[in-house]
Amino acid sequence: MTKITQTWTPLPALLDDLAGDCFRDFRTRMSEAGYEEIRQGHGCVFRFIHEGGSRLTELAESSGLTKQAVAEVVADLEQLGYVERLPDPDDGRAKVIRLTDQGAAAHRAALDIFAEVERELAERYGVERLETMRKLLEEIAAAG
Repeated sequence: MTKITQTWTPLPALLDDLAGDCFRDFRTRMSEAGYEEIRQGHGCVFRFIHEGGSRLTELAESSGLTKQAVAEVVADLEQLGYVERLPDPDDGRAKVIRLTDQGAAAHRAALDIFAEVERELAERYGVERLETMRKLLEEIAAAG
């Protein structure tokens, strides 16, 4: 049997490893800040919810997930006390998902943690290199 030796790591694998490391660190820091229930999957709500609230369909479109998947996340966050469902003032049949005070505090904590991680990366690798990486990743993501 021939052994295959890989001499380089494919870029998607590097990005996956980096994302995994970042989110493990994020979860640790969120737990230390008192938000141990927050998971990476909750990002489809926290990342895309508008200040006044968002409809489920908006969160699904923004996150690229199905309405059913986002509905499960909303239900979980609602049970944990991070979001609430309120009647949509523009359409009585619809609901708006809005962050509670606890949810807004968790969202601020998450943003602070991500900013702290970026500062640490900038200190370690240099501001210019980090900005170059950000611009390139944004360009790749925009190209879809």
